[in-house]
Amino acid sequence: ESTQSSGSSGINAEYGGTQFLVGFGGKGANQAVAAAKLGAPTSLVGKLGNDAFGDNYMVNLRSVGVDVSHVGRVDEPSGVATITVDNKAENCIVIVGGANNKLSPDDVEAAREVLAGAKVAVFQLEVPLETNMAALKLLRSSNPECVTIFNAAPAAASLPEELYPLVDVFCVNESEAEVLLALDRVRTVDEAEGAAQTLKARGCSVAMVTMGSAGVVYVDESGDVTHVPCPKVSAVDTTGAGDAFIGALASLMARGTAFMAFKDKVRVACAVASESVTRQGTQSSYPDGKFMEQAIADL
Repeated sequence: ESTQSSGSSGINAEYGGTQFLVGFGGKGANQAVAAAKLGAPTSLVGKLGNDAFGDNYMVNLRSVGVDVSHVGRVDEPSGVATITVDNKAENCIVIVGGANNKLSPDDVEAAREVLAGAKVAVFQLEVPLETNMAALKLLRSSNPECVTIFNAAPAAASLPEELYPLVDVFCVNESEAEVLLALDRVRTVDEAEGAAQTLKARGCSVAMVTMGSAGVVYVDESGDVTHVPCPKVSAVDTTGAGDAFIGALASLMARGTAFMAFKDKVRVACAVASESVTRQGTQSSYPDGKFMEQAIADL
């Protein structure tokens, strides 16, 4: 659910709304849809409820080409999020996990064949951490060439030390970095650089902090710091832009290291995310492969 408000969020505050929309979301599904719309063969391992939301979601995923062979159905409500978008196009999100919480290590084992053939695997924190850990360990043992992208969202106050060395690209936004690293603020490029360096020191290959319209700061495998700015656009709705970025980056990483430099992949992913905020909605705002190919040609 997405509500557009004429005010800004506040405690015990009430504002008039201007628009109400119901659409498809969820971080993992958003990222899968973003990658699929860009042309990458994409499979989703997840859970949906045996409800109308789940029925509709299966139709939606299939319609954009996402393989749902390992999307199970359970007697729990499908996961939902309530999103409020203010008149500055910024958003506030409340998530109810529902069926997502039922995804288990057994489901990972059932998806072993899909994981064994994956070029890139993307993880989020909308499913149990033990399930993510099981999949990361399985990939390291059975498919070590697979690139692992861990998007530590929604925000977590802590993650196990053993997780970081299993991750090739660890990604958070500014507020998630603040929570995970117990920092007062991460708002400037310098602050994001410091956060990324701290995360990199925990053992991941690349540590990345996304900063909305300010772009992305990352520390690469060599310890070099790079800031990639985003194209300037007129934002209508920023909801799901971070997921568009992750989905685009995953689709580009799947093309291999020889395809283009990592920095250029980040630049193109930023362009995809920026394009998505120029339209209302989440998955419906994600561009197609033609846009990305043009962004690549424009480098």
